[in-house]
Amino acid sequence: MNLTIRRETPKDYRAVEELTREAFWGWGENPRCDGEHLIVRRLRTSPDFVPELDLVAEADGKLAGHILYAKAKIVSPGGKETAILGFGPLSVLPAYQRQGVGGALVRHSVREAARLGYRAIVIFGHPDYYPRFGFRPASEFGLTAPDGSSRDAMMALELYEGALDGVGGKFYESPAYEATPEEVAEFEKEFEPKEPASLLPIEALTERLPGPATAALQQHGVRYAGTLCRFSAREMLSWEGMDEAGLARLNEALLAHNLPPKRLFSFPAREEKG
Repeated sequence: MNLTIRRETPKDYRAVEELTREAFWGWGENPRCDGEHLIVRRLRTSPDFVPELDLVAEADGKLAGHILYAKAKIVSPGGKETAILGFGPLSVLPAYQRQGVGGALVRHSVREAARLGYRAIVIFGHPDYYPRFGFRPASEFGLTAPDGSSRDAMMALELYEGALDGVGGKFYESPAYEATPEEVAEFEKEFEPKEPASLLPIEALTERLPGPATAALQQHGVRYAGTLCRFSAREMLSWEGMDEAGLARLNEALLAHNLPPKRLFSFPAREEKG
């Protein structure tokens, strides 16, 4: 596969929105698209939009993936604001998924963000995917979501050594990422009708699991296999009833359904600076 990464142009806009819709159709817990395609459109006209980091990937000349970035900020307890970046949606057409297209877009855009002089990137994303690019749980940098929570799905990447030293606080992404179900439903009218996807219920996986592990999944509201993208393997191992044996059985079940397993990442210890 010959992969080319370039800037998105206005001629790409509609095709990228359709690509994003396809990439997220039936992802997670929504049998349709959760509004990622609407977010793409909104970000392009937002003052937070970073056009230099609005990129598409072409595979053998065909549009296969897309990534875009927006300015974000960290607000310290004392009210100091630190400018950083967020990105997403990262979209890859289903026919090109698991072939390195998404990884190429992330790596290329991270290098470009560093070259442009940005400080760091913070995202809400899949905790089994982004650590391979150097992202770490944002809690390790003293960062939380606006409500004060800190899940492993919130991750940070320094674009130069020490970029987040002493920068603790709450992470705020662009308001362009906010889309109500009503707004998404209205936007959907612009696209060809599409049948909702069939979501894999968690019961298709738990029949292979020990009882305590099944109870742990139920207790944490895991209704579908797609719900697992909310949690890291590290978080799941902290649940009562879920141990390494249970996680191994869960991964066997995921692989049997051609789904990616939960991965444990080992992060080098961050050096404490006085």
